[in-house]
Amino acid sequence: MLPSLGRKYPLEVEWISKPPAAYQTDEYFELDLPVAPAVMVEEEIIVEGSDVAETALEAAIRRRLGLPELEAPKGFFRRLFGW
Repeated sequence: MLPSLGRKYPLEVEWISKPPAAYQTDEYFELDLPVAPAVMVEEEIIVEGSDVAETALEAAIRRRLGLPELEAPKGFFRRLFGW
């Protein structure tokens, strides 16, 4: 997911990976960071404790870059009837 978004937008990605026990310490909770696994764009927490949808991540990146939101893809009936 990130490689394809990295080709579309100017991104700097930072991965932080620690053993699960490191995320359950008092010191970690004092940092006020999200529960792992998590995805953040700048200071905005996109998701914590689960996987992230590519559309949610791309929307957050576009907001951060000041780009307009993408239109939702039209469903079958909207394409068929032109709604």
